[in-house]
Amino acid sequence: MKPDRVAERPLLIGWKEFVAFPEWGVRRVKAKIDTGARTSALDAVGYDLFDDGSGPRARLRLALDRRHPERLTVVEAPVLGMVEVRCTSGATELRPLVEVEMRLGPVRKRIRLTVTNRSAMRFRMILGRLALAEDFVVDVSQKYLLRRRV
Repeated sequence: MKPDRVAERPLLIGWKEFVAFPEWGVRRVKAKIDTGARTSALDAVGYDLFDDGSGPRARLRLALDRRHPERLTVVEAPVLGMVEVRCTSGATELRPLVEVEMRLGPVRKRIRLTVTNRSAMRFRMILGRLALAEDFVVDVSQKYLLRRRV
């Protein structure tokens, strides 16, 4: 699936932006744009893995609002596999890898992300280099650049 684009050149974004997941009905997730991270990661309070006959799936329990962690959003996604991810602390963790459509400003594209408990972190989501490739350029001195344009 090719992303929808307003212009042919990459879109300028700040070091933090709001991301939406239309197929999940999730409109605003505060994400840190992390060019140092290869993969993207989304916070989940927990998840269940199951097979519905069409392949492995995950039911994710997301607490996307730091001010109201008791408000959970439950979504489902196909699981592409389990991947070992090395955290910044150096520890490795086995995480489910899912694929979902993301909207960042006017750009919609399918991205892969891992699911993990990020409740101790400031951001519910990290958007890594693979999700940014070819579509975005990051101005690390700015934040929420897309809020002004959309």
